[in-house]
Amino acid sequence: MELRQLRTFEAVVAHHTVTDAAVALGLAPSSVSEQIRTLEKSLGVPLFDRAPRGMTLTAAGSRLLLWSRRLLDQAEQARREVVDARPRLRLGALETIAATHVPAVLARLAERRPELDISLHTDSARDGLLNSVATGELEAVMILDTSGPLGELGFNLPPVPLDFVDLEDVPLALVAAPAHPLAMENALTRDDLRGQRLLVNAPACSFRLAGERLLGPDVERIRTGGVAVARACAERGLGMALLPEFAVRDELDSGSLVRLPLDSPALHLHLRVVWRADREAVPGLREVLYAVAA
Repeated sequence: MELRQLRTFEAVVAHHTVTDAAVALGLAPSSVSEQIRTLEKSLGVPLFDRAPRGMTLTAAGSRLLLWSRRLLDQAEQARREVVDARPRLRLGALETIAATHVPAVLARLAERRPELDISLHTDSARDGLLNSVATGELEAVMILDTSGPLGELGFNLPPVPLDFVDLEDVPLALVAAPAHPLAMENALTRDDLRGQRLLVNAPACSFRLAGERLLGPDVERIRTGGVAVARACAERGLGMALLPEFAVRDELDSGSLVRLPLDSPALHLHLRVVWRADREAVPGLREVLYAVAA
């Protein structure tokens, strides 16, 4: 087995197709296919089940995935020790929280582990961030989730062992224009919202997923766009929006939006930092991340 074959193997696991893995690696699809075939031939077992909709791991492929990350981690650790490089922590974050929550986390990391070479990568797609952790492109990522097991909010996880710790709560607010028919109510239940219009983003959006859990099918979904677009549409009276409290604080203070008084314990998400449970490219990473939460 060659290290480049293992890196290619992990890319195919993360992206499910040879074409997408080739794009991520900057290689030709034929090169990716050849490396996977050579790896399978050297081991004497198929690593993937190939289907029109993508490639999935065989039992042997799942066993190799654990070893692949260990071997690549050891190779990277050897490289760093040889060149005497500073330990590198590549941290990913959702763009939604990059400006509001990430700087404080970076500051705590810099204070507690000044020897780390910390870099930040932001992405609007949660799946892309989690796949980057799975393939080793990032050591850890910050995403939004609900309480309970990882992914309980309703999103898929890559087929690798992941661990997480909650950093802080992210309160949500159900908001609407002052002229909204429910704006003057003193208390609302889910039944009171039946038939109302909820402004939402793409299906994978954390706040849309939170709305699905909170309101179910009782409200009509109107696709608008991201946080800024949904907020502006709500101000124009086009419907309700379930948004992070930090994104509508100024509008609530000015009165251009009002908080609809829905009584529910689900009106918050958790900011979570997620990493691979079977790898520790940075010595003491788990302890550092738990300390950042504290």
